[in-house]
Amino acid sequence: MRILLVEDDARVAGAMASALSRRGYDVERAGTAAAALAAAPCDLVLLDLTLPDGDGVEVCRALRQRSAQLGIIAVTARGEERDRVLGLRMGADDYVVKPFSMAELEARIVAVLRRSSSNTPRAEIVEVGPVWIDVAARLVTVRGQSVALTRKEFDILVSLARQPGAVVPHERILLDVWPTTGAARHTVEVHVGSLRSKLGDPDLVLTVRGVGYRLRAE
Repeated sequence: MRILLVEDDARVAGAMASALSRRGYDVERAGTAAAALAAAPCDLVLLDLTLPDGDGVEVCRALRQRSAQLGIIAVTARGEERDRVLGLRMGADDYVVKPFSMAELEARIVAVLRRSSSNTPRAEIVEVGPVWIDVAARLVTVRGQSVALTRKEFDILVSLARQPGAVVPHERILLDVWPTTGAARHTVEVHVGSLRSKLGDPDLVLTVRGVGYRLRAE
């Protein structure tokens, strides 16, 4: 797997790159926003949100617009909740706050890459109301219009779509979408909010307070 490490601190970047290389990853380094956006295609980006020539959140947004399949993990010292929420809304699949252990980082990398590194799944088409999903190709359309989702948003949508009209508990979504590292319920709420916005109809994904969510089946 090829990882793009976007980090302007050369000492930190060198240590991370060496550790990841020892774990079998092919690592390319970029120290600026411009270099990150000019880098060759990769499987996953480890993205510092504080860069010398631009805001990493905007880099995250630009990378996500290019590819819905790209794995993006924000790696930063900005640990306030508002920063985490903003990073997730801009397309990050996960968020790691400095300082962190390499064991934690690798677990998150494995979780984000899990689907893309597995064998190609069998063809599966799911249709619920105006929502059409090609699970294998990870494509989504709503009323015939293509919708670009992050990995986590797509996985949440599939979890809901496989039980159309039924309430899917928070715990089930966490198991489906974050099977190895887990996540807080608030993280699910942030991703669902972004998913609603991208689907273009906030009433497609309904909240059942205290229980979970359901995808409206027309």
